[in-house]
Amino acid sequence: MDLTVAAVPFYFGSMEAERRWLRAHADDPAFDRAQFERRDTTANLAMGTASLFAPLVTMALRKHLEIGRGRWAKPVLGVGVAAGVATTVADQVNRRGARIRSPRVRSVARRVSEVGSVTAVASIGTVVTSTIGAKLSTQRLWPRRKFDLGRGWKPTVAAIVGWDFIYYWNHRLMHESRFMWAIHAVHHSSERYNLSVALRQPVADALGTFVPYGLLCLLGISPGHVETARGLNLIYQYWIHTETIDRIGPFEEALNTASHHRVHHGVNPHYIDRNHGSILILWDRLFGTFQREDEPVVYGLTTNIGSFSPAVIAGHEHVEMGRDIARSSTWKQRMSYVVRGPGWAYAHPTAPGHREAMA
Repeated sequence: MDLTVAAVPFYFGSMEAERRWLRAHADDPAFDRAQFERRDTTANLAMGTASLFAPLVTMALRKHLEIGRGRWAKPVLGVGVAAGVATTVADQVNRRGARIRSPRVRSVARRVSEVGSVTAVASIGTVVTSTIGAKLSTQRLWPRRKFDLGRGWKPTVAAIVGWDFIYYWNHRLMHESRFMWAIHAVHHSSERYNLSVALRQPVADALGTFVPYGLLCLLGISPGHVETARGLNLIYQYWIHTETIDRIGPFEEALNTASHHRVHHGVNPHYIDRNHGSILILWDRLFGTFQREDEPVVYGLTTNIGSFSPAVIAGHEHVEMGRDIARSSTWKQRMSYVVRGPGWAYAHPTAPGHREAMA
């Protein structure tokens, strides 16, 4: 049983309890950004529901896009390579600029560059991420183990700690690489902070390249224990999305808490990209990403999307990344907008017609 699905009644019961408590404290300005707002809460629930069904679709598609096994892998790669070649040729034409007398040729070259670059990145990227995800899954790596830790509490604890450690690096990577941030920005897009925000989950994980949790299988931890660790990890993260809990005393030093996670959701300058842990905050302390909550938190994105549409919430950052790729004039620029940090991308905005090389 998926523990996160089994916990659904608890989610709704606790959200209703929090909503009533916050309504009773509606006159306290300290909880203004914690109050449930109908459109925001509806969007959170919609994204939570979509995140349960999206893996069913992406897993079915991924097996067809795996290099060496999937029947669609070669055709999609072929489209990507062809688009990349066409874009490279168009880039050369665009660089010649005014030396080309025909306005139509220049116009076609610009269009080919815009469409071809996005097509190439999307096609090749989808095949690569699908292949990596499939080959490094728990089901593929478990048969390659050298030993088996068996059953009982020891492999369970090892799975929980191991998952937590890998999660820290994946979560940090999602904040430090644009194509990964495009997936994760969904979760940060609410300008409020209550338990319903925990359900505002991404639906495009298949487009990311993660440190594989399947590595735990090579350590003798069974896929069943890994799945249990995943469920417990996500359930733990649910309760820390609240302003109704301030501090929990000495446990703040070792555990990720509501206070620490409020910092993570903040766009205050010294809160950005901090506190990536899940159950344990020890990883942040060890690797230099820890920050205490020392001022009121401003929630949301550095540039908020201003929409409650699930489609906009799910895809806004991918759309912006695609526009940046299309408006770039070199492959170095394009890949910078894909793999470099979102902060770099926002500091180097493109504009319609912008064709100059970036620093």
